[in-house]
Amino acid sequence: MELSINDVCFSYSSVPVLHDVSFKLSGNELVSILGPNGVGKSTLIHCINKILSPTSGTVLIDGKDVSEIKLKELAKQIGYVPYSANDSFPLSVIDTVMIGRHPHAKWGTLDSDLDMVYDTLRMLGISHLAMRAFNELSAGQHQKVMLARGLVQEPDILLLDEPTSNLDVRHQLDVTKMLRRLSREKGILIVMISHDINIAAKYSDKVILMHEGSVYSIGTPREVITAENLRTVYGVTAEITDDDGAPHVILKDALPMDEEEEGLPSPASSGHASAQTS
Repeated sequence: MELSINDVCFSYSSVPVLHDVSFKLSGNELVSILGPNGVGKSTLIHCINKILSPTSGTVLIDGKDVSEIKLKELAKQIGYVPYSANDSFPLSVIDTVMIGRHPHAKWGTLDSDLDMVYDTLRMLGISHLAMRAFNELSAGQHQKVMLARGLVQEPDILLLDEPTSNLDVRHQLDVTKMLRRLSREKGILIVMISHDINIAAKYSDKVILMHEGSVYSIGTPREVITAENLRTVYGVTAEITDDDGAPHVILKDALPMDEEEEGLPSPASSGHASAQTS
């Protein structure tokens, strides 16, 4: 399964958000999208899964434009776990997760569907919540339930918008390690937005660093997570150390706002904006 993003641009009304975003990714990888707030990370995810339509450019899955794929068929190929979920309906956890089986449903609920749902809940350590009402759960439990729903969808590509943001440190590590294992064992391309640079660096196969609506750098964590890139994109000074082969960021200070705004190269001038990988 190959995901190809080709010169994608997007604007909200007259406000440009994405500018000529291009890259290629393939299955069996965990890919983290990094960047400060407001650089277009969630918008990019929404363009990939057809929630939004690019102003220009194309999103291809194995060479086919997602704009030409029917929604039910697309749901078999792409799973999506949003940053937050609508918890206003008092569905049970098991019914909420079962929604993820809808693209594969033929007639009613099969025992195999229930088995998959319970297996996934156990894998995430939340099987004891199966009969609880979804709207009674904590934010962290919500995230795990929504992740379970995305996994039982059995997609080729799984898109995650900050899947660990409401989890404590231990569960952030556990979930991210599990995602990396699933990407390898099941051949899934998992693309997740993250604000935890060190967890992304430790467990990701590739990192996409976004800056001002464009891809500033893409590659392995060691290639992308550098002191220079963090200075440009985040406006911080940092020391990069080695953590068992992965870069580990020790933040030093934030740059003064005038220095951050005046002296930093743009993606176009730095030569990073058109970076691609396969």
